[in-house]
Amino acid sequence: MLRWVALILFVILIGLQLKLWTGSGGMHEVRALRTSVQKQKGENDKLLQRNQALAADVSDLKHGEQAVEARARAELGLIKPGETFYQVVERPAGSASAPAASDGGGQ
Repeated sequence: MLRWVALILFVILIGLQLKLWTGSGGMHEVRALRTSVQKQKGENDKLLQRNQALAADVSDLKHGEQAVEARARAELGLIKPGETFYQVVERPAGSASAPAASDGGGQ
């Protein structure tokens, strides 16, 4: 009689282990969910940093005249009355070496 009870308990234990490792909601699914949670946390951290930077930018634009002026200069080409505009055009990397040699020899 005791052997039958032990055998039944052993079969139940094996069934529960199979369900734990292979069934729905088992260890494989838990591992996959933990991985996706970690990935989502990383993405949330990046978005939080971006949102904080944007909030700081908005605050600067609302309260600081310098930030508005800097943005207008960079994006819209603002030039105040009385200022002189200079545009610096850099040479492409490949053509920088040939003209530099001829410029130095003429002086």
